[in-house]
Amino acid sequence: MTLLLAGLLLFIGGHCTNLIAPQWRNAMVSRLGLLPWKGLYSVVAIGGFILLVIGYGEARMNPTWLWTPPVWTRHLAALITLPAFILLFASQIPGNRLQVKLGHPMYLGIKLWAFAHLIANGGLHDLVLFGTFLIWAIAGFALSRRRDRIAGVQKVYKGAVRDVLTLVVGIGAWVAFALWLHGMLIGVKPFG
Repeated sequence: MTLLLAGLLLFIGGHCTNLIAPQWRNAMVSRLGLLPWKGLYSVVAIGGFILLVIGYGEARMNPTWLWTPPVWTRHLAALITLPAFILLFASQIPGNRLQVKLGHPMYLGIKLWAFAHLIANGGLHDLVLFGTFLIWAIAGFALSRRRDRIAGVQKVYKGAVRDVLTLVVGIGAWVAFALWLHGMLIGVKPFG
């Protein structure tokens, strides 16, 4: 569990820098330069991600069970992650309706993903991992939208083509992950 906690601290902590300490982040970018800052940020994020993956894997080998979710929650979780994937890709395709309307759809996608995994998994390690991501996504969404309101940020809608692209890519990625990649990478088949 120690590696999982260390990984979450690095990964989520690094991703919180712009949310909770934007002035410090801007000062570091000014001092180091944008590319060196991005390099340092990437090293911390990748290191944190590696630690949380290893830590989660180790915790799964010797779990502390808090509850036993019924099998149907796995199927429900798989379905809840469909809009999560769409929201994730909505954050990466500029000018689509979801991005314009929501401002920060990635945080909403992470919230759905984390919630889905919380209802389908009953271990302490699951609660720590997915609960941390859920709390981070809730805070990140609220703080980012507030920051945008204060700054007067307005996202511009660029047409239905971007909406269709968002849906096609999001649904395609979800199908690939739900039917093949989740089982191959995580060892659990959502519909298996």
